[in-house]
Amino acid sequence: MIYYSLYIENTPNMGRGVYTRETIAANTIVEVSPVIVMSQEERKLLDQTTLHDYIHEWGYKLDQCCLALGYCAVYNHSYQSNCEYEMDFETSTMTIKTVRLIEEGEQLYVNYNGNWNDTTPLWFPAQ
Repeated sequence: MIYYSLYIENTPNMGRGVYTRETIAANTIVEVSPVIVMSQEERKLLDQTTLHDYIHEWGYKLDQCCLALGYCAVYNHSYQSNCEYEMDFETSTMTIKTVRLIEEGEQLYVNYNGNWNDTTPLWFPAQ
């Protein structure tokens, strides 16, 4: 499920991003995406490819990784994100939910650290 007003557009400095055509209320689920779960052995191979930048650690022990389908791989990072994601290991899905009101035309961001307001430095320079 992808919220009907979302679309993908090029950003000025982050490649592609997810935007909205209309205002979205806080605490709205904007996407539920299936994921493809892979082993640590497969991750070693993925880490040698461009897909490295699009996979997430996965599992209760973080001993797997996943590639989320839908728009999930296109949400850019922000330490002051306007969305958060939740991983459901039982159903192999990721859910994206707004944490505040998002205005028409605004880009939707998630925090790659997992918590929407976590400022722990990432593996790349980030804002």
